Amino acid sequence: MAYRLLYKLVLRRIPPETAHSLAVTSLRAAAPLIRRRPSDLLGVDALGLRFRSPLGVAAGLDKNGEWFTALGAIGFGFAELGTVTPRAQAGNDKPRIARVLADEGLVNRMGFPNLGADALAARLASRHISVPGGRAADMRLGINLGKNRDTPLERAAEDYAAGARVLGALADYVVINVSSPNTPGLRALESVEALRPIIDAVCAELPAGKPLLVKISPDLADADVDAVAELAVSSGLAGVIATNTTVEREVLSGEGRAAVASFDGGGVSGPPLAPRSLEVLARLYSGLRGSGVIVISVGGITTADDVWQRILAGATLVQAYTGFIYGGPGWPAQINRELAARVKVAGATSISELIGSGAPA
Repeated sequence: MAYRLLYKLVLRRIPPETAHSLAVTSLRAAAPLIRRRPSDLLGVDALGLRFRSPLGVAAGLDKNGEWFTALGAIGFGFAELGTVTPRAQAGNDKPRIARVLADEGLVNRMGFPNLGADALAARLASRHISVPGGRAADMRLGINLGKNRDTPLERAAEDYAAGARVLGALADYVVINVSSPNTPGLRALESVEALRPIIDAVCAELPAGKPLLVKISPDLADADVDAVAELAVSSGLAGVIATNTTVEREVLSGEGRAAVASFDGGGVSGPPLAPRSLEVLARLYSGLRGSGVIVISVGGITTADDVWQRILAGATLVQAYTGFIYGGPGWPAQINRELAARVKVAGATSISELIGSGAPA
């Protein structure tokens, strides 16, 4: 409640990227004093790893590996860093994030601003030795790979392979991101024909056994979602992350659309994305059930009810971004507490027992 009041009175009046920088600085400073460890009931075994909670941070929040320790300290079970490109790039011109307060959503057209793969590798190389504020030993890290804006689509596989070569050994899992709407032409790489050679190129650079996933768009047609599921199985992917942001402004309320009418381009995140994200999750789980390929659900995760619904629908892990922005630093611990209580009521010994239990047979 205190954060909500602070957001309403102060933070919403600060430009989004400035508010983000303040949050990074504040939480990094406080991290040594905070330890919000999730209940053992929330432990999940996935991707050959142990996740202390199914709730993680989606790519985009910690692009350069600056504050994953703090994110772990406040209760997240894992963080997906990036999107990172082989070479540093500035991203799109500012302003590139718009708040949609009426819908508790965001519209962003960031365009993968980041310091590049080498810079992230240098920062992560010492993460097991010395990280400012310490690091929980079981905080998992994924790395989300993208291509540079000026790399032609026909050479995209080279960029993804380059990122994997530099960062693969430093990640707990690796993600191919071909679904951002903010790099021109990128979503053309979501087709099976374009995606297969990228997967092959990345696999050739990763250490043996490193889990590889692909992140898809909510704007794919259902038939294309099915095709991705088939490709995931045939290519030996470990999982699919669903979904990225949507370019469909119709998911916003009338008030929300009016608020961002002058903000051209970008993808919508937050509660307006939830219905389609859940649909894609259910479709993927139906196609992947029994294959060993997992689904990580992201898009519109705001409450413990949302996380619970995704777990029952087949998500092994769940990621958040916008819900955390609006919920504040106490949000992940609150979600974890409510989830643990639900697991107890369900009579399960672990939340992992409930994955897919609400999905149609």
